[in-house]
Amino acid sequence: MRIKIAMLMIGLVMGFANVFARNIQSDTTTTSEEKIEVKKTQWFESIQMRGYAQLRYNGLLETNPDLQCAQCDRSWGGGTNGFFFRRIRLIFYGQVHEKVYFYIQPDLASGGNNFAQIRDAYFDLGLDDKQEFRLRIGQSKVPFGFENLQSSQNRIPLDRHDGLNSAVANERDIGVMFYYAPSEIRKRFNYLVSSGLKGSGDYGVFGFGVYNGQTANMPELNDNMHVVTRLTYPFQLKSGQFIEGSLQGYTGDFVIQRNQVTDIDQTEFKEYRYGASFVMYPQPFGIQAEYNRGRGPEFNPETMDVEDAPLEGGYVMANYYWKRGKDLFIPFTRYHFYQGGKKHELDATRHRVKELEIGVEWQPHKNFELVGMYTISDRTFENSLNPNNRQVGSLLRLQAQVNF
Repeated sequence: MRIKIAMLMIGLVMGFANVFARNIQSDTTTTSEEKIEVKKTQWFESIQMRGYAQLRYNGLLETNPDLQCAQCDRSWGGGTNGFFFRRIRLIFYGQVHEKVYFYIQPDLASGGNNFAQIRDAYFDLGLDDKQEFRLRIGQSKVPFGFENLQSSQNRIPLDRHDGLNSAVANERDIGVMFYYAPSEIRKRFNYLVSSGLKGSGDYGVFGFGVYNGQTANMPELNDNMHVVTRLTYPFQLKSGQFIEGSLQGYTGDFVIQRNQVTDIDQTEFKEYRYGASFVMYPQPFGIQAEYNRGRGPEFNPETMDVEDAPLEGGYVMANYYWKRGKDLFIPFTRYHFYQGGKKHELDATRHRVKELEIGVEWQPHKNFELVGMYTISDRTFENSLNPNNRQVGSLLRLQAQVNF
């Protein structure tokens, strides 16, 4: 009897096992007519974030407290040499569609007053499958000059030089840019940044755009658009050395800010600039140089009026990459000059700048950088409020940068 019951139980178990096995097979096997459901990636799953912050101190070895550069660093001179957040940037970006890329960058320490302001807010629209042709729509950098396009996160000297940076305050404006670059060159632009060689980023081999002209976060004050174009190419020699050359220019009408107590007879001025850039990337020795000329508004202290005047400026910099264990040291020296007006400042302030910088950047790892830079400067900056103002001096400047 017990044997019969045991045999019956074994039979029932084997029967259930066969049924279960058939069910599993039917659930996992699909015919050619059945569709396999694939989960689609949602657009918000492609969003990424990165950023950096810079803390400065400019109060060491200062010989002249009246020597300053408002466009460079508002904590330099004027009795305001305390600790200073130069930048706190958070960058949100992502490929939300195979042909749509977005990039938004606010600065949480804008102007040194620790308030937020948009720096970049644009999207790239790919015009072909490889995205070799694309439109950049929104607020972005104006493609004029290598150092202007180079991120402050990558630039070695603490501030951009006056010569080309005086063309576009904060380097940005609202408009539409067209960029073209072959896929292999786009990869090269990316490598020149990701490898630590301090590249400028991907702004195409050829760029052309129209933009407001009053610069970023400023309202447009006339009906005339600025036009800019740039041609650049990063060559790679057989030795592996990278060399990049660029030509660029722009033109447009700019409305200046006048002192209301002076005789205001003109506020809109025609301006144009053209220039060239040369970069031999440091492998390990590097050279970087830029120069531009043009015309624009400039305050004349003799007539106490703003006039159309010629301008020119540029720089040359030498640097060296020295790897010692895990530490990277980048000693550098840069000389730059500028003579012309700064259209963004009151009365298109007249500037005469000669400046020598000697410094070193230390990177113990990719998330932290420390820069020490000694500046020897001769600056004249004159407008209707201060028509006779030449300042000469020197100071030691320090910056700690965290990358995340």
